[in-house]
Amino acid sequence: MDYVPHVVAWNLTRRCNLECAHCYIAAGPQESAAGELDTATCLDIVDQLLAVNPAPMLILSGGEPLLRRDLTEIAHHASANGATVVVGTNGTLLTDERIAALKDAGVRGVAVSVDSLRPSYHDNFRHGRGALTEVQAALARLTAARLDFIIQTTVTKGNRGELEQLVAWSAGHGAVAFNCYFLVPTGRGASLTDLSPIDTDAVLVDLARWQQEYRGRMMVRAKCAPHFMRHVHQTDPDSPILNYETRCPCGTQYCRITPDGKLTPCPYLPKVAGDLRAQGFAEIWRSSPLFRQLREGRLGGKCGVCEYRALCGGCRARAFALEGDVLAADPSCAYEPTGVLAVIEPARALVYGDDFTPELVWTTAARERMEWIPSFVRGVVMQRVEAYARRQGRGQVTPELLAEVRSAMPIDFSKRKPFFVTDSG
Repeated sequence: MDYVPHVVAWNLTRRCNLECAHCYIAAGPQESAAGELDTATCLDIVDQLLAVNPAPMLILSGGEPLLRRDLTEIAHHASANGATVVVGTNGTLLTDERIAALKDAGVRGVAVSVDSLRPSYHDNFRHGRGALTEVQAALARLTAARLDFIIQTTVTKGNRGELEQLVAWSAGHGAVAFNCYFLVPTGRGASLTDLSPIDTDAVLVDLARWQQEYRGRMMVRAKCAPHFMRHVHQTDPDSPILNYETRCPCGTQYCRITPDGKLTPCPYLPKVAGDLRAQGFAEIWRSSPLFRQLREGRLGGKCGVCEYRALCGGCRARAFALEGDVLAADPSCAYEPTGVLAVIEPARALVYGDDFTPELVWTTAARERMEWIPSFVRGVVMQRVEAYARRQGRGQVTPELLAEVRSAMPIDFSKRKPFFVTDSG
C-alpha cells in the first residue's frame, strides 16, 4: 500500500501565553524559543513534505503558533506551493491585524479551543483570566473577516454536561466543524482524571447523534476516539463520516513535527520516528521502523479481534500512553467484540485518501478549483460532484456546476469558498 501523509500537524513552538491543564507538550509562558527550528529550516521541511505529497493539509499549531514571528511566512510558503494550511490556536491573540495577515498568507481556516461557555471553567482549565471573553471576541472577528473556523473542545467530567449546548452554540456562531477531543494522558494531561470507558461510550453515542443532526450545517466529529465510527455505523450507516478508512491514521495518513524537528505518528504519541535535522522527511516517512510497525503490525488484545477493527482500530496514542505499546488495545473502549461477526468494512467504493479517475469531462477551470481541495478528500469530493452532475443530466463539470454542488448538497466541508476541510486524525 502506498501510504501518503495527507495531514501533517506541526507544533511550531512550546511557547504559549496560556498553560492549559491538558497540554500534550506541556507548553506555557515559561518556555523559550531555544531549540525551535529556524525559518529557513521550516521552509525546507515544507518543501520536503510537498515533494512527498503535493497537496497535504498542514496544521500549524503550538504551544501558541501566533507567538512565532515567522508564522505567516511559513504559512504563505506552504499555501503558495500547494498545501492547505490551517492554524490551531487558543484564540486569545487573534486580533483583526493577525487575522488579516493569516488570510493574506493563504491560511484557509483557524481551529479555536473553547472548553466551556462558563468563564469559571474555561479560564481555569486554560489557566488564563479572561480567556473565554477574548476567544468569543476573536470568533466575531473571524466571522467578519470570512475566515472559516472550527471549535475544538476537550471533554472532561467537568464539561460533559454542557457538550450539547457547546455543539449548538458552535453551530449558531457559524463554525464549520465541532471537534470533541478525548483526553490522551500525555504531557500535562497525564495528571488528569479521564472519563471511564462507559462514560466515553455515552459521549460517543451523543456525538454520533449530533453528527447526523447537524449534517450540512456543521461537521461534528470525535477526535482520539476512533470507536466513534462504530456508533456512526450502527446508527447512521449512510453518514459521509464513514468515507474515512481509519484504524487510527497516525503513521499511515497522518504525522506530527515537534518544535525541534522530530517526526512522530501524531501529536499525542511522543515516540519518535526520526529527526528532520538529520534525515529527510521522505526517508523517515517511508522507512521508519515505527511507521512500518503502525502500518504492518497486528493489533493486540480485543482491538485485534474486533469486528470493527477496519472502521476503528482504537487510538494508538492512548494505547501507547497507558500500555506502552502502539499496537495494544485501546483501554478507553467499553465494547467487547462478539468473536463471531465478520470484519465490518466501510460500505463505500471510495474512501478519503483514495484517488479518483474522472468519467465526465472537467473543464480546466473546474480541475483547477479541485486543487483547492486537500489531497485526502479530493477523490471523494470529485466522485460526489460527478454523481450530482449525472443526476442533473450534465455531462461536463464546470465551475458553475461546482457552485451548484456547494449550495445543493449536504456536504461535509464548508459551503463557502475556499473549501475548508478539518481532520487531524
